[in-house]
Amino acid sequence: MALFKKIFSREKKEQLDKGLEKTKKSFFQKLAKAVAGKSKVDDEVLDNLEEVLLTSDVGVDTTLKIIDRIERRVARDKYIGTDELNRILREEIAALLAETEQEESAAHPDNTKPYVILVVGVNGVGKTTTIGKLAWKFGREGKKVIIGAADTFRAAAIDQLEVWARRAGAQLIKKPHGTDPGAVAYETLQKALKEDADVVLIDTAGRLHNKKNLMNELAKIKRVMQKLIPDAPHEVLLVLDGTTGQNAFEQAKEFTKATDVTALAITKLDGTAKGGVVIGISDKFRVPVKYIGVGEKPEDLQEFDKFEFVDSFFK
Repeated sequence: MALFKKIFSREKKEQLDKGLEKTKKSFFQKLAKAVAGKSKVDDEVLDNLEEVLLTSDVGVDTTLKIIDRIERRVARDKYIGTDELNRILREEIAALLAETEQEESAAHPDNTKPYVILVVGVNGVGKTTTIGKLAWKFGREGKKVIIGAADTFRAAAIDQLEVWARRAGAQLIKKPHGTDPGAVAYETLQKALKEDADVVLIDTAGRLHNKKNLMNELAKIKRVMQKLIPDAPHEVLLVLDGTTGQNAFEQAKEFTKATDVTALAITKLDGTAKGGVVIGISDKFRVPVKYIGVGEKPEDLQEFDKFEFVDSFFK
């Protein structure tokens, strides 16, 4: 597409294509059935297309927007053949994703030191693994990374972070199981300032069963960090599991209520046919998708490029 903002390496593009294979296959099988025996995009085709988008986990609101855009094009162009539907869908989804762009914050890992990322999300979505992969990514860029294991309610999370920290060459700040998470965050930032670290990644507990406690805990961690770095965290990254489909929408809804989420990471897209969730969540919550996980290797956590994503989806 002519709108590409950045050039992917061939290897990254191939991995993205491969990672979306299940989603793509499922979507186009459904789309083929939706237009079977039809040469023109009419009301019946649009009804079928609506069902295809909904069952591909694009979400109700986003699906209605896409259908509305296509209806307007059909009304304007009078005759649109079903053979043109792929191209039109591709154009409209790319345009919709382009509208979710937000003004970038002045804070950035390249010009803010230390750049503090607070990572949130329910247990099991790949939050700890995402932190490990981010540490590896920043380390490969020559940045000094410190990780704070502030999910002190799960000993397994701390153990897992230790493995990733060693792998990424990052330093891990941890305390005994059950320690106040704010204390871990505070000590992590102290260490980052003392050692002139470039990036700080703070893990948090992922419990949604008591939303009030979750909100209070995240607010406390932020307050504690701001005693040392007034504008911290510079990024609040919500990690969502792409395989959960519509449940990911609910998690996004609760976390965006609980704290000021500024970016999203959507994981495990290689293991699901529900990749349409990326389109719906990006549109509905107006929070940019920053990373997507398309495999198990550290480099398979890719920076999200909406146009490359749409290109791979419709390839």
